Amino acid sequence: MSAVNTGKIVFGTDGWRGLIANDFTFANVCKVTRAIASYLETAYTKDRPVLVSYDTRFLADQFARTAAEVLADNGWNVKIVDRDCPTPVIAYNAKHLNSAGALMFTASHNPAPYCGIKYIPDYAGPATKEITDAIVGKIETSSDAPPTGKNSSKISSFDPKPDYLKFLYTIIDVERIRSAQLKVKYDALYSTSRGYLDTVLEHCGCETESFNTHRDVLFGGGMPEPKGEQLVGLVEAVKKDAADLGLATDGDSDRFGVVDELGNVLTPNTILLLLARHLVKNKGKNGAIVRTVATTHLLDNLAATYGLPLYETAVGFKYVGEKMRETAVLIGGEESGGLSVIGHIPEKDGILADMLVAEAIAYEGKPLSQLVEEAISEAGGPLYNKRLDLHLEDAHKAAVLDSFTKNPPKEIAGIGVKELGRKDGIKLYLEEGSWVLLRPSGTEPLMRVYMETNSPEKEAKVAEYMQRVINELAPAAV
Repeated sequence: MSAVNTGKIVFGTDGWRGLIANDFTFANVCKVTRAIASYLETAYTKDRPVLVSYDTRFLADQFARTAAEVLADNGWNVKIVDRDCPTPVIAYNAKHLNSAGALMFTASHNPAPYCGIKYIPDYAGPATKEITDAIVGKIETSSDAPPTGKNSSKISSFDPKPDYLKFLYTIIDVERIRSAQLKVKYDALYSTSRGYLDTVLEHCGCETESFNTHRDVLFGGGMPEPKGEQLVGLVEAVKKDAADLGLATDGDSDRFGVVDELGNVLTPNTILLLLARHLVKNKGKNGAIVRTVATTHLLDNLAATYGLPLYETAVGFKYVGEKMRETAVLIGGEESGGLSVIGHIPEKDGILADMLVAEAIAYEGKPLSQLVEEAISEAGGPLYNKRLDLHLEDAHKAAVLDSFTKNPPKEIAGIGVKELGRKDGIKLYLEEGSWVLLRPSGTEPLMRVYMETNSPEKEAKVAEYMQRVINELAPAAV
């Protein structure tokens, strides 16, 4: 994620995140909100409201209220949510209410000490680079003074839930899910999806047991991320009661987590494949499949099988969302756990993703693990994915990128290199459908190395090769 450092404020392509009370302070919230307000003056008229929302983090509601008052001081009418709210829900309302966009206070799946703010334009997807650059350009000259509070009459509270749910029920087949009488376990992970996903499951006739459905700013001492280590309790509940599936979301509910009936935590790559197949096979939908450079190529195989276009984008759902606004996209997603589908907003939605998995089971009348096997088989899998997070300083990162750009290897662990891609980082397209992606972090001393191969043995050899070569490229100590 590219970022611009403006004093203490680091504003990346999807907003600004920081440590609460360190750089994420009320003064800096005022500064960033005024920069956003300055941008809004160039893009919208003041007869359109600005929406303000927040997740379950410590002080997020107070940060949001402060931002609302700053916007009111600047002459905007502000609608602030009546409780913490999922990102896809406020994004939908940004479009539905013909707004000037929305400010969302969230650090998504990041640990409890972090908060963040992102601006969502009226088209209901992530802000483009042009928009975030325009906002960043105004931060330096923006004041960090507290709001006056004199225009609080321009601020009103609203409930974004009813309109979103009404819309969601037009996308999923409620009656089909009801007829399946699924048994579902739901772990809210103390997130914004509580009161949303459980409500939808019950509306769809699922026998639902819910966990961790209260606000806890420390997320139970864990991470608000629906990955294996956070879903131990959900896995146990699914196995203990022989449930059909387990569902979860991340902190702001734009990412999904799914457990099959055997207690396997399914990867986002697997869910993308499963749902792409479901939308074509069971619902007769059509359109392109869009994935990021770091996402499984099994989607390419599935696209070829069904004669669908396949688009590869840079990492970040903003690029997937851009493609969704340009053309008909059946499904777009990324390996980090976000997706959207045709007919929905160009923003990732963990609530929708979870319910589409339930819908797939309802259509097929088969266990989720079997559906996964069938989808992988149809796409010519399995393929095996791995990611290495290597801690490298800037000089080492630069040396690695320079070497792989100017002298790319002809083979990696005995697998031939066919092509070099520079869409985002460096991607080496290999024989046998394998690939390796080197992607440096723009904000941390990290080099992320993604890989996909057709056997665990090859995966281990590719990982060992990449680690060795990268280590050898370390600059000599001065």
